[in-house]
Amino acid sequence: MAKLGYVLDDIFVEHIAPSGHPERPARAEAIRDALLAAGIAQRGSHIAPRPATDEELARVHAAGYLDDLSRIVPGNSGWLDADTYFSPGTWNAARAAAGSVAELATSVLSGALDEGIAVVRPPGHHATRDHAMGFCLLNNVAVAAAAARAAGAGKVAIVDWDVHHGNGTQDIFWDDPNVLYASVHQFPYYPGTGAASEIGGAHAKGATVNVGLPAGSTDADYAAVFDHVLVPALVKFAPDLILVSAGFDAFEHDPLAGMRVTRAGFGQMAKRLRAAAGALCAGRIVAVLEGGYDLEGLAGGMTEVLSAFTASAVMPATVALPQLDTLARAAIDGTLAAHADAGLAIPAAESAA
Repeated sequence: MAKLGYVLDDIFVEHIAPSGHPERPARAEAIRDALLAAGIAQRGSHIAPRPATDEELARVHAAGYLDDLSRIVPGNSGWLDADTYFSPGTWNAARAAAGSVAELATSVLSGALDEGIAVVRPPGHHATRDHAMGFCLLNNVAVAAAAARAAGAGKVAIVDWDVHHGNGTQDIFWDDPNVLYASVHQFPYYPGTGAASEIGGAHAKGATVNVGLPAGSTDADYAAVFDHVLVPALVKFAPDLILVSAGFDAFEHDPLAGMRVTRAGFGQMAKRLRAAAGALCAGRIVAVLEGGYDLEGLAGGMTEVLSAFTASAVMPATVALPQLDTLARAAIDGTLAAHADAGLAIPAAESAA
């Protein structure tokens, strides 16, 4: 039986939201309650949170930015931008989020664990090297990817299905050929990045893959993106570890987006990545909470991830492109064309089976 590690802790509830803010402690509480009800404690090992070290943070964030955060945030309340707040418990929560995800990733890489789920706050994928934004202070997945690389991973893949493009993660690894950043997101939408033409810096062409779907996209549209773009890109990249920026704001009832993904749709995405990890990197995969602001979508979505990660790694049947809405198919075709035009064609879906 696969060895699952999971991060669930009240320290992530101590990042206290201002009244009415969507990124609130109830998000983590809803997922915690759902995962415990689904038996995660019997299906995996609890990983105690730990703060990220200065060295871990410095691999992905600028020294001046970290100095500013450590001076402004601890023990205080305020705003880093129009969206991103901090409270007296935020700095401990943020460092614990980054450190716990790094711990989980390196434990999976080493074989101490086979796979992992991290329910952490604040989220991270909008945090750039030197800027907080979009509710994010430290880029948890980026810290984990860099930690895995430092621990011996040759290549790390990050797959981001949050409804908002992870501009921060893309920024950090833009010119790094050893970290694949692959995202499916609502486009155009906040933060405005994530066009198909964004394929990586001069030293890392093709190591950034973006599929911007139109509002209203469904489970089938998302599954097709995985079948025809993201999983084939993983096959081509051949990572040693897959990290998932698992946001649940593409859920059909989420208040901050316009997608129509169901709870089962998140399960289909997770099954595809679990199967890809089984084929490519001995099953080494870690899912990390990003966004998602409907409590039902959060609880149900992450429970589907747990089910996918602890079941047999079987790739679901491929969704045929002719079944898709015209705009969704155009988004997929646009990404494939952008990479092919740069001489970096993503292999056809049949090669990913």
